[in-house]
Amino acid sequence: MTPDDQKRISGAAAADLVEAGMVVGLGTGSTAVWFVRALAARGLDIRGVPTSENTANLARELGIPLVGLDDVKTIDLTVDGADEIGPGLSLIKGAGAALLREKLVWEASHRCVVIADAGKQVKKLGQAFALPIEVVRFGHPHTGRRLADIAAEFDLPPPRLRTADRGVVVTDGGNVIYDLGSGGIDDPAALGAALKSITGVVDHGLFLDLADEALIGTDEGVVKLVP
Repeated sequence: MTPDDQKRISGAAAADLVEAGMVVGLGTGSTAVWFVRALAARGLDIRGVPTSENTANLARELGIPLVGLDDVKTIDLTVDGADEIGPGLSLIKGAGAALLREKLVWEASHRCVVIADAGKQVKKLGQAFALPIEVVRFGHPHTGRRLADIAAEFDLPPPRLRTADRGVVVTDGGNVIYDLGSGGIDDPAALGAALKSITGVVDHGLFLDLADEALIGTDEGVVKLVP
């Protein structure tokens, strides 16, 4: 199977977990797209809480009713992708620049399921994928220098401001993203705490102790993992 095939079957397996009447968190990214499409195809009476404008637009196009996070007390189930899946279902997320909204939705959910292709599993977080950090735009070069100090403390390469063809990448919340270079994160919890201690950092892409299970698409089918 190609990685897209593996994403497709993991997304379909997650859609089968949804029951009528649920409030469902809708993740962001290439794997989450497969889930949203499979969920729409089931035609269930559900409400979706999107984690990005891109996901909201897709859900509307497919006819999934949407509500905001402030409109619900809790979310029954959130399904989302990940950039890396490490030991204990520790995750790095944020390639789609939606990590803040994703984490808010995840933390409001009774159950969180991560979906991915087999290539996303790693023995140590940060081995191949940079860690995204969402930063307020005001004074962000100064904040970036402080992030570089934290990176040095953890023996990681310095962060880089994320840009694209259109210029600096701006999140749905109006913030910017700094990507902390890959190299292997020995203590994700300590790194996460150090990053959050910096004024100007909104949040980071370390999702720790949040995923209840993972559905991994492989050549042999979907494999379920638990922490």
